[in-house]
Amino acid sequence: MPSDEVVVQTAAEAAEGYVFSQVKQSDVRDIDVAVTFEDGVLTVDVYLNAPDAGVDEDELADDAARVGREAVDDLFAAEE
Repeated sequence: MPSDEVVVQTAAEAAEGYVFSQVKQSDVRDIDVAVTFEDGVLTVDVYLNAPDAGVDEDELADDAARVGREAVDDLFAAEE
């Protein structure tokens, strides 16, 4: 079983990586990826401020959080 630190890092890197795969880094004014993993419960929250990117920031943030959770699902599946 992966450590809590590995779980958090995996989710955060996947979420941030997804954002920057969709928009240029120079278009992002602020991004905050908050990940917690406590008692087997994973929470991934993404805040994005990219008004010049031409995307729906809330939708992109939600998608990034989903990608972060999916990366952790894949991590646990690989452990089985």
